[in-house]
Amino acid sequence: MKHLSLEPELLAALPAQIDLRLVVTDMDGTLLDGQGRVPAGLMDAVAEMRDAGIVFAPASGRQLANLRAVLGPAVEDSPLIAENGSFVVHAGEEVHSDTISAQAAEAAIVTTRHLVTSGYDVGAVVACKYCAYIERSDTAFLEQAKLYYEALEIVEDLTAIPLDEALKVAVFDFDDVENGSSQALTAAVPHVQTVVSGLHWTDMMSARVSKGRALAALQARLGVLPEQTAVFGDYLNDLDLYNHADLGFAMRNAHPGIHAAAAYTAPANTEDGVLRTVEELLRRSQRQG
Repeated sequence: MKHLSLEPELLAALPAQIDLRLVVTDMDGTLLDGQGRVPAGLMDAVAEMRDAGIVFAPASGRQLANLRAVLGPAVEDSPLIAENGSFVVHAGEEVHSDTISAQAAEAAIVTTRHLVTSGYDVGAVVACKYCAYIERSDTAFLEQAKLYYEALEIVEDLTAIPLDEALKVAVFDFDDVENGSSQALTAAVPHVQTVVSGLHWTDMMSARVSKGRALAALQARLGVLPEQTAVFGDYLNDLDLYNHADLGFAMRNAHPGIHAAAAYTAPANTEDGVLRTVEELLRRSQRQG
């Protein structure tokens, strides 16, 4: 990787030597730049990590198929933490999954429909392991759904699909969800976990689901400890990652709740913050060896 310097305060705060074995990063607002693009140096960074025996894994609210499409060869051999941690695969095998109950999924769908009739500009996505489903199909909503769901099917009635296979129901709101529809969804579907996963998305999942729970399952599979793990995130659906990694980085552009949980601050996603920090972590890990 090309050397890119970090802020002096971060360099001073990091341990001089580390034993890095696993790097886990959120996608939107974290690894991807302000236009949602993959950083140009990712392939080189992943190759360098692989040569050093370090596993790279994205952990995202995005769909499994979308992660594969967006990251391509960079994650060909990588574990993938998809759908906010409700689905984890590695080497073609399912490592971990948590589904939502059919009753909760239906309640989320019906609530979203009620929000529409109440004047909210929202739409629901029912995410299953290998395909996601929508019933709102206007161009504006479809464009947003396609950003995160590669395998996507439009159906006439979401309640008619096999809801017992749903990992989550995600609701897109063209307005600010944190001060709007997320509160109504939380109140209307109380027996699920409702997480604001971005400025416009609310995810309703099993109460057991978290990226941290998924990370713990992956660490167990790989034999990696929290002190050997680095995580990067920017929004509230990343919060539990920091309970499973000693090297926890909040992007400079992160939500205040992430800054409160993270031990360190990385440069913003618009400044190649993940790759710049990983480069320094690799140097310090190599000293350990």
